[in-house]
Amino acid sequence: MFGGSKRSEQVVVIRDSQAIAEAVREALAGAGAELRPGLELAAELIARHAERPEHEVRAEWARGILAEAGVDAREREMLAMKTLRQARPGLGLAQAVQLVRDVQTAAEQAEQAE
Repeated sequence: MFGGSKRSEQVVVIRDSQAIAEAVREALAGAGAELRPGLELAAELIARHAERPEHEVRAEWARGILAEAGVDAREREMLAMKTLRQARPGLGLAQAVQLVRDVQTAAEQAEQAE
């Protein structure tokens, strides 16, 4: 066949934080005094993470893949893209580039916050 179609996949963010938040709320409703502080903290953490934008969640995924491979996205950009594409076969070059940029941006923001 000529002109075969290229198929690229994306990293899809799946969030189950609503289900987790509901389970914690249910546990909190019947919790005794000794469990209540921990469950309240858990509920707060879940809410905070649920509010994060998808690009941050994707960057966290990419950062984890790169850290496991020992690749610094700022120093070895091309290798970072290759590593992500190997970790997620079918990931397009454009998506890998965006993920690496998201990781780089997050690293720069973390440095500025220090």
